[in-house]
Amino acid sequence: MTRKKYINREISWLHFNARVLQEAADKSVPLIERLRFLGIFSNNLDEFFKVRYATVKRINQAGKSGKKALGGFKAGKLLNEITEIVIERQAESLRILSEIRQELKKQKISIINENEVEDHQIDFIKDYFLQKVSPALVTIMLNVVETVPHLKDSKAYLAVKMKEKVQGEIINKYILIEIPTNISRFVELPSQNDQKYIMLIDDLIRYNLDVIFNIFDYQSISAHMVKITRDASLEMERDLNKSYFKKIIDSVKDRIDGDPVRFVYDEEIEQDTLDFLLQKMGIDNTDSLIPGGRYHNRRDYMAFPDLGAKHLLYDKIEALPVKGLNMQGSLLSKLKHKDFIQFTPYHTFSYTVKFLREAALDPKVKAIKITIYRLAEVSHIASSLINAAKNGKKVTVSIELQARFDEVNNIKYAEKMEREGVKLIFGVVGLKVHAKTCVIDRLEDKKVRKYGFISTGNFNEITAKVYTDYTLFTSHQGILKDIKKVFDFFEVNYKIKKYKHLIVSPHYSRERFIELIDQEIDNHKAGLKSKIRLKMNSFSDYKMIEKLYEASQAGVKIDLIVRGICCLRAQVEGLSENIHVISIVDKFLEHTRLFYFENAGDSKVFISSADWMTRNLDNRVEVTCPIYDEDIKAELMDTFDISWSDNVKARDITNASPLNEYRRQGGKAIRSQFEIYNYYLKKLEE
Repeated sequence: MTRKKYINREISWLHFNARVLQEAADKSVPLIERLRFLGIFSNNLDEFFKVRYATVKRINQAGKSGKKALGGFKAGKLLNEITEIVIERQAESLRILSEIRQELKKQKISIINENEVEDHQIDFIKDYFLQKVSPALVTIMLNVVETVPHLKDSKAYLAVKMKEKVQGEIINKYILIEIPTNISRFVELPSQNDQKYIMLIDDLIRYNLDVIFNIFDYQSISAHMVKITRDASLEMERDLNKSYFKKIIDSVKDRIDGDPVRFVYDEEIEQDTLDFLLQKMGIDNTDSLIPGGRYHNRRDYMAFPDLGAKHLLYDKIEALPVKGLNMQGSLLSKLKHKDFIQFTPYHTFSYTVKFLREAALDPKVKAIKITIYRLAEVSHIASSLINAAKNGKKVTVSIELQARFDEVNNIKYAEKMEREGVKLIFGVVGLKVHAKTCVIDRLEDKKVRKYGFISTGNFNEITAKVYTDYTLFTSHQGILKDIKKVFDFFEVNYKIKKYKHLIVSPHYSRERFIELIDQEIDNHKAGLKSKIRLKMNSFSDYKMIEKLYEASQAGVKIDLIVRGICCLRAQVEGLSENIHVISIVDKFLEHTRLFYFENAGDSKVFISSADWMTRNLDNRVEVTCPIYDEDIKAELMDTFDISWSDNVKARDITNASPLNEYRRQGGKAIRSQFEIYNYYLKKLEE
């Protein structure tokens, strides 16, 4: 492996997050949505440090170079490069935030700090603080404790420096105030003359420092924000007497003690205060110290209030029905004769819930099996499964307890479903279950007929409103029997199943995808039609990258749409001239996985839960499903074509182009997400 052949995974991810930041900078994006993109950028960065930076740091601390795993980079050098890039991007995000705030002022929306409070706001601010904020404050006097009490991961704190007069001497006292998270970060102050005012709770606390510390005789007081990010890996115990379920619960609790991997601080903080904190917390130079602005946890901007300003938000779209499916009638009766594709958020997610609710009530339905990765906080999916169990159905749920950052939510629902008689399967030891599948058994004319669905995304009502995902509803008995085999593997996992239709990780995906690529190479050499078109979230598996390089060098044309990480270098002479890569970042999060192989004119089309990452191919249970219905195949490729034609929100991420350059082509402006919605709107009119 050489650094020239691959883009490092971590660096590629930072390039992706820069595309998110581009949306915050884009003046054509509504103002409040730009703020929310800043929040997404910040939230992404938090998760990056908890997971990816922490991994590289562990490699470095183990004394290993990590070059093989890190695409030719040495771990120590990579840590330094990441920190440099992040500092630069943080500075850019602060510049964008300042610009947005100025633009909001022109729209009569002011975000004020503690020095900009007007007389008519004082009583409200004081009362709000005393009634809602003060009771929730945790204040730690650092001078009187030997070590700093455990700072919570990604929580924001105000580091207070107070110059107190004690017996005629001025003594510096250092204090930490934890910013409460059970109160909205944004406080809407009384408006005046059509002018709206927002105050961050951080500044509301700063304004009331005199109230908090009125028992001290101090000469001056200042407060600057700091935040610590901790390693989010789960350390599983080896205790054989503990159940897997209990080990996960304990591991999630232990995560709060993870090692620090990033310390972000207000660059205006006094040096003595910063030094005091770092020494007290035992943070050394191996941790990533990131100077930032006045405010941290900018992820909270994802929930910035809309203030009734519809013109500063994206127009809401009404999720469309799937043509041919009536929410009022039986879905199963329709599926008996034809497959249907649901493409959220263009289509309503309600069909997924409707399918399970119908199965829960239908007396002919005897069993339901489903895989669950991430559930919504309030889940109609879980409620439907519990309802089915109460109605005497045999309900089996494979629920992934190690869905990162959703463990607590999944544990809560697992406990609830188990109490209600749902049979739970906690996957396979050493393998995350990332597949998105469901199969039901229905007794028809004394024979069991199967119905089900396979999806590229989570069965989550909330993310379905903003994530693009395909869900295939089918009664194809061969596909559904294969899904049942996946569940059989969960229960007897020393027996590796054979599948007639599905491509299933970890045993067959890599081998089968390589076969499909080899077929395109052979077809091209034989003068037959050949082409590969792939859409996924991330592409980082070096062996699959090498295989596409081989196909490119053989002359096969390859189109890739990759939203996030892409370690492949496209358009490199002698290596990848025939590969083009674009990334689309827009209103919705592109989450679909779609694979197309020309196959000498008899095209093969698949939807999948799997990206082409090593973890998806070798270390997870994933399902890739063929599309047999010719109308659906055409529909899926139509949506790919629309995405490929995007010249508004697509970025060219080929090696030959500047970093994240917008793909501007002549002719009509095509913003693919809006065009896909119009595509489905027109289908309803046909």
